[in-house]
Amino acid sequence: MKKVVSLMLALVLCLGSCFALTSCTSNKSDEKYQIGICQLVEHVALDAATDGFMQAIIDELGEDAVEFDVQNGQGDPATCSTIANQFVSNNVDLIMANATPALQSVAAATGDIPILGTSVTEYGVALNLKDFNGTVGGNISGTSDLAPLDKQAAMIIEWVPDAKTVGLLYCSKEANSQYQVEVVKKELENKGLIAKLYPFTDSNDLAQICTAAADNCDVIYVPTDNTVADNTGIIDNICEPKKVPVIAGEEGICAVCGIATLSISYYDLGYTTGMMAVRILRDGADISTMPIEYADKQTPKYNKQNCEALGITPLEGYIAIDEN
Repeated sequence: MKKVVSLMLALVLCLGSCFALTSCTSNKSDEKYQIGICQLVEHVALDAATDGFMQAIIDELGEDAVEFDVQNGQGDPATCSTIANQFVSNNVDLIMANATPALQSVAAATGDIPILGTSVTEYGVALNLKDFNGTVGGNISGTSDLAPLDKQAAMIIEWVPDAKTVGLLYCSKEANSQYQVEVVKKELENKGLIAKLYPFTDSNDLAQICTAAADNCDVIYVPTDNTVADNTGIIDNICEPKKVPVIAGEEGICAVCGIATLSISYYDLGYTTGMMAVRILRDGADISTMPIEYADKQTPKYNKQNCEALGITPLEGYIAIDEN
């Protein structure tokens, strides 16, 4: 009898040990990854990047393996900071920051949780990095929406060959917008054009600054600027009646107030970011060694309606936006 009891006790202890071992070695495959998404504001480009990011992760990990917490900063960096702090408090597995101000807010909130940025033009400028070499390091990496600014500058001359003065309209609160217009300004001045900066602080003074630009310039250039993207109707209502064409940094802006753009796919950019997240979460990739990734394709597109309204003949090689 004692021998039987001893055998049963041994069996219980063995099963208990096995259960404990199984519990200790369980991994994230049995749980849901918690991913926080901080998107600066709702507009076509950023929405597409978020959609692409989520879809890539679902495609690779399955819908049941991940839980997204998508939060909108309503264009306010302070709100983005609140969102970021909540993600940190919830101890999410990864944070995606969509647009430069969102990235800046999230970066200030945590140095431990992996952060992937997207729709960020220049990470060195956004994060105030000296001697940026393409890899941020620490807990940050991501994708850039930087289009070839020299080609965008050349577009201005190609589409409006008689232009002598170009107005560069951008939000002064967006560091990456400042970077873009400075590059384009140098390119235009090297080609003999006059390039004037027209910075505005927010949507409240956009109409006033845009009117000044339209009254004093032959053509206006707007970069990939989130405040512009959220207020394209204001620009269109000013520039079209004045017959001033707008060259845009991305398709979403061009679709409303521009005539032409050399644009990337923000959905594809977000998808690439999502694949980076998969490598970090599932494959254990070290984010500190992951270089910033860039869109590998830019598509020349034009706004058919705006071109007709301004009497501009579309150039060969450009695709109408509504023919996607």
